[in-house]
Amino acid sequence: MPLLTSWIDSANAPDCPFPLNNLPCGVFSVDGSEARCGVAIGDMILDVTRLEEDGVIAPAEHPVFDVPYWNDFMDLGPDAWAAFRNNLIAMLGDGADADTRARIEPALVPMAEAVLEMPMVVSEYTDFYAGKNHAFNVGTMFRGAENALPPNWLHIPIGYNGRASSVVVSGTDVRRPWGQLKGPDDDAPRFAPSARFDIELEMGAIVGQPSDGPVTVDEADAMIFGYVLLNDWSARDIQAWEYQPLGPFQAKATATTISPWIVTRAALEPFRCDTPAREKELLPHLRDTGPMLYDIDLRVTMAPQGKPATQIVQTNYNVMYYSAAQQLAHHTTSGCAMNVGDLLGSGTISGPTKDSRGSLLELSWGGKEPMTLESGDTRSFIEDGDTLTLHGACHGDGYTIGFGACTGTLLPALKDPYAR
Repeated sequence: MPLLTSWIDSANAPDCPFPLNNLPCGVFSVDGSEARCGVAIGDMILDVTRLEEDGVIAPAEHPVFDVPYWNDFMDLGPDAWAAFRNNLIAMLGDGADADTRARIEPALVPMAEAVLEMPMVVSEYTDFYAGKNHAFNVGTMFRGAENALPPNWLHIPIGYNGRASSVVVSGTDVRRPWGQLKGPDDDAPRFAPSARFDIELEMGAIVGQPSDGPVTVDEADAMIFGYVLLNDWSARDIQAWEYQPLGPFQAKATATTISPWIVTRAALEPFRCDTPAREKELLPHLRDTGPMLYDIDLRVTMAPQGKPATQIVQTNYNVMYYSAAQQLAHHTTSGCAMNVGDLLGSGTISGPTKDSRGSLLELSWGGKEPMTLESGDTRSFIEDGDTLTLHGACHGDGYTIGFGACTGTLLPALKDPYAR
């Protein structure tokens, strides 16, 4: 698909992350005003809350943009999603007449003047462990290459239920957590700040339709409204002590940062691609029914406080072993109901090379191989004041589909919260 040109000139640049082909959904505020729903177009935000108030658009019989989140709109379903998108393309396309442009222009807000907020209310949050390279690397570190993958890994997408309350929008600072730590030579655990704090480069799938009972992979795919970048901050030393036998708990509860714009499934359709070749045939309810992943280039940069950023990771979403649709379908097999606004983390996206590993745990190989940044600083894990940013983009014929930055800065741990 080529670039769809817009009468908003900034949207037509090949490297603009928000062309007419994209139209991602977010929430914004200006000068402390009430948060509103908006759509990114070029260097502007289209205030769809205002358009609904003015009667320019009416996605439903009752208002859906009178609240600062997209859940009510998502609840309308795929037909409404498609009609809304097609309407915006017509109104913002360079073929729009003068009357249409006159009705739209008052609702355009410069993105530079806006503060981006959480784009949705997160109903529930589930994180998966569905990247084969990451799972193999981590398993090799702790169990050896011959036992790197658990016996079930090639048959089901492994996951765990996280905390919706941990999800924050890009730009939110993250505080170094306290927790129980126990080194291999320690007789007993101690309570202290995490010393091995990490990121995980992931994609997040936003569930836009509810379910009540098992769904097929194709049904699951149709339920997904869109995708965000996701950083699953992880305290590796807390995780090492707590994760056996039930998995991570407090190690993953500090924060999960998402990018501010939900890139819709419709915008990503031209970039569909196949999952990697299966080493074991999946059971029928999880088998691929066509291209299930997306060709999304991903990067991570790291910037020590007051110093320039260094790119530390470059990979692609197309290396994931399980797609979001397969993860969602698996999630429902027990009869588990899914809700509008559920968030599914893909699991760490690591490629086959060292510079494509999606976590510092892998990049530094558990701290044994520190990396040197362009500033001259060395890192095995995140230091106080470091800013980590996830970047993602699809590259089309003369256009770019961007997600907006997914960024967070690590603040020092507070004093012992139990000291009296």
